[in-house]
Amino acid sequence: QVQLVESGGGLVQAGGSLRLSCAASGRTFRSYTMGWFRQAPGEEREFVAAIRWSGGNPYYADSVKGRFTISRDNAKNTVYLQMNSLKPEDTAVYYCAQAPVAGTSAPEYDYWGQGTQVTVSS
Repeated sequence: QVQLVESGGGLVQAGGSLRLSCAASGRTFRSYTMGWFRQAPGEEREFVAAIRWSGGNPYYADSVKGRFTISRDNAKNTVYLQMNSLKPEDTAVYYCAQAPVAGTSAPEYDYWGQGTQVTVSS
């Protein structure tokens, strides 16, 4: 019913910035919480950030707070993740996901994108 497609990943130097986008299609984008998760090699999937349908009260993992910013443009059916001051440990596949309510754990999300690779070099 819902298709989520991430884009914007790539290779960047430590300290650099990157903006990920997630385009949604298939059903209305409004009224859903959108989240970003990531999974690094040898690690479990972890929560990165989430934002309510209204855009209010975004929530971030401690590891990215102050460096990453999540935002959404409901008119464009798109959610963004602005990543600044990138570190090598940010290297991972980043996934966007949709949930009916605000949440920070993967099981709360109903739809997932295919992921986009982010690699941060030293």
